[in-house]
Amino acid sequence: MVSKTKEKTTKTSKTSGKTSKHIKPKNVDKPETKISNKEENNIERYVEAIGRRKTSTVRVRGWINKKGITINDITLEQYFPNIELQEKLLEPLKLTDMLNKIGITIKVSGGGLTGQAEASRLGIARLLDKMFPDTNHILRVSGMLTRDPRKVERKKYGLHKARRAPQWRKR
Repeated sequence: MVSKTKEKTTKTSKTSGKTSKHIKPKNVDKPETKISNKEENNIERYVEAIGRRKTSTVRVRGWINKKGITINDITLEQYFPNIELQEKLLEPLKLTDMLNKIGITIKVSGGGLTGQAEASRLGIARLLDKMFPDTNHILRVSGMLTRDPRKVERKKYGLHKARRAPQWRKR
C-alpha cells in the first residue's frame, strides 16, 4: 500500500535562517472575460424575490419586457379559480399601477391555496420593491412588505393537540 504525501516546498531566508512556505498566487495566468454590450443586451434580465406564508414558499421572477402572470407554468385564472385569491395576489400590482406593465412568473410549493396566494402577494410586493424602489412607501404603508409570522403550533406530548389537554378526571 502506497501512501501519498504532500511535498512542501520550503525556502530558507538568508538573513533570518527561518524556513517559510512558498505560496504561488492564484489565477495569475487566467485573464477575466468581459461581456460585450451586444451580448449584455441579448441576455434576458429578471429580478427575483421570495415570499413565504405558513408552509408555502414562493419564488417570483419579474421581467420588464414581458406581460402576464404565470404560476407553475399555468395561467393565474387556472391556478387560482377563486376570484378572492386572484384579487389578493394582484393587490400589490394594483396599488402601484403596475398590473399590465411587467411580466411575472411564480413557482409555488407547499401549503394550501390561501397560503400560496398570500405568499405570492408578499413575493410580488418584494419584487416591486426591488424593481421600482419608489414604490416602497406605498407597499410599506399598506402592509404588503410585512411577512405574517403565524404558523401552526406543533403538537406536544401528553396532549391531544398543540394545547388541547385530556379531560380532567377527579379519580
